[in-house]
Amino acid sequence: MRVLGIDCGTECTGYAVVEQSEDGELRSVAWGGIRLRAQEPLPIRLLKVSEKLAELISLHQPDQVAIEDVFYSVNVKSALKLGQVRGVAMLAAAQAGLPVAEYAPLTIKSAVVGYGRAEKTQVQHMVVRLLRLSVVPEPADAADALAIAICHLHSAATMVRQGG
Repeated sequence: MRVLGIDCGTECTGYAVVEQSEDGELRSVAWGGIRLRAQEPLPIRLLKVSEKLAELISLHQPDQVAIEDVFYSVNVKSALKLGQVRGVAMLAAAQAGLPVAEYAPLTIKSAVVGYGRAEKTQVQHMVVRLLRLSVVPEPADAADALAIAICHLHSAATMVRQGG
């Protein structure tokens, strides 16, 4: 199975493609960040995210897409903008006919590190170990996207084992 993990952001949206072989081995295919300029109008930033995700889906042919679920924010305006980026990511997946899974940050950290309140550096360290990478993925949003994809692959494997 090949999964496109997306870590939505209004300044940088991280993406990662991870695949799992039949023997359970994880392999990173690609990762990076869609960098957006804060001074650009939001509709233009949303268009850039949409176009880049469509390009990545076409290039890497994932089977499924996984994104981080909405988290609670004290800044309502920022949360709304983030929700719009998430909507664009879900739309790009839906337009390609791909199922979308959403995971809470706590679930992602638990799946990757084993502890839901893990620090960002702990998540990055485990991503490097699980994928046998020689470097910590940059930008940090890409490491988060790798973690989201790994979480989905672990969850999917658990569902298969349980007959779900």
